[in-house]
Amino acid sequence: MRITDVLQTTSVAVHQHLPTKSDALHFMIDMLRDRGGIADTNKVETLIFERENIMSTGVGKGFAFPHAKTDAVMQPIGALITLDEPVEYQALDNKPVNIIFMLLGQEHAVGTHLRLLSRISRLMNSDEFRERLLGAASAGEIIDMISQEESQKLDM
Repeated sequence: MRITDVLQTTSVAVHQHLPTKSDALHFMIDMLRDRGGIADTNKVETLIFERENIMSTGVGKGFAFPHAKTDAVMQPIGALITLDEPVEYQALDNKPVNIIFMLLGQEHAVGTHLRLLSRISRLMNSDEFRERLLGAASAGEIIDMISQEESQKLDM
């Protein structure tokens, strides 16, 4: 499964103005709910926020990667946002975050979930790629960038 299989233009938003980490996470969950990929929004919110309370998913370099496995989704789904103003996220490097990728996987599909986590992590590890994402003007442009990067660097 490719990253672009879990993203749709309706679950990607650029240049958002969300003042807090909580606002950003709620916004992303709402995008996924509106897309029709979540059977139980309350369960997803609980899982995402419980995980953040245990340990921040802000991995550093301005990137956060909230994720969960749950039976509240019918298939793996994802959302990605870029923020014009970075938000405090309690990231591992103590720096604010301006790119957030949320991944929700199915409870029983651990292998697929781990492969997607790995693909997204490798992609977002590139400083140059993250800068290009921040400059993107539309959801379609971001999906095209990810598709191109996946084809060039991640296919094995």
